[in-house]
Amino acid sequence: MKLAFIGTGKIIADALFAIEPVKTIEKTAIFARPHSKEKAESFANQYHIPEIYTDYEKLLNETAADTVYIGLINSAHYPYAKKALLHGKNVILEKPFTGFYKEAQELQQIAEEKQLFIFEAVTVLHNDVFYEMKKNLSKLGPIRMALCNYSQYSSRYDAYLNGDIAHSFDPEYYGGALYDINVYNIHYCIGLFGKPKDVEYYPNIGPNGVDTSGTLILIYHGFSAVCTGSKDSDSPGFISIQGEKGFMKIDSKPNIASELTTIYADDNIKEKVKDAAGAMVRATITEDFKAPQNHHRMTQEFIDFARVIDEKDYETAHQFLEESVTVVGVLEKARQKAGIEF
Repeated sequence: MKLAFIGTGKIIADALFAIEPVKTIEKTAIFARPHSKEKAESFANQYHIPEIYTDYEKLLNETAADTVYIGLINSAHYPYAKKALLHGKNVILEKPFTGFYKEAQELQQIAEEKQLFIFEAVTVLHNDVFYEMKKNLSKLGPIRMALCNYSQYSSRYDAYLNGDIAHSFDPEYYGGALYDINVYNIHYCIGLFGKPKDVEYYPNIGPNGVDTSGTLILIYHGFSAVCTGSKDSDSPGFISIQGEKGFMKIDSKPNIASELTTIYADDNIKEKVKDAAGAMVRATITEDFKAPQNHHRMTQEFIDFARVIDEKDYETAHQFLEESVTVVGVLEKARQKAGIEF
């Protein structure tokens, strides 16, 4: 895969570092708006990127890259991705995939018609812990509850309270806790359980109409998933999935999960005892899983993208894309029900 980097922000810096050990990716080009050209030149020198552009159309027409990685503000995802697809380029698009469901559907249609690849760069889908969760889900019996919390006090929140509004807190640029941080929780739920029957969102709204935090409820047959995301307060992050026979839990921020504990009933031992609260306690089996350490939390997703593109693995690409489009549908429905306007 020959890759062009679109943007010069922090996520681009992370991506450039993340793919350093990935031999299947050639860093080919970088794009910046004219006022950020010096930053692009600095990245190009540091990471030996031969092509530098300040005109996106020119990059798409001239670059040797076959794929673009778009690390721009949320509202720029759709137009930049669409233009790249129409120029015959594969696309890696930062989360959230798009701001609107129709945009996500259109990008999917263009990519599939042109036999191109488009991916959402969301680390959840490329994590050994997530794969282990999918493998262990059946051990829990019928699922009865899912609880997800990703909360971190934003480095831009103090400025926001003083009227200095960054893109991530601006509804005009599709900012807010739901799209910026709770999206990780949603990916876990849809990746494990599929599309929900219904959605409700209960946000805390800031002075400019953006959600600074909120609780999302995904309604499934037989249970609900409760997803909390916050940019205005801190809390230990976790993912907890509960079934009739046991539970599994991640005790970390959902986007950097490295360990999973799965505890489920041992059907070979029938005796039960009572705990201090008087509840019946079953004999259980505990399985602890620790993912191999990677160079960076984003490294594996780029390894996966390169493999899928180089091997023309359309089936895997379609599975990733279907989930991303479904997630956008959930985001949009939740946002609209809560009265948040983009």
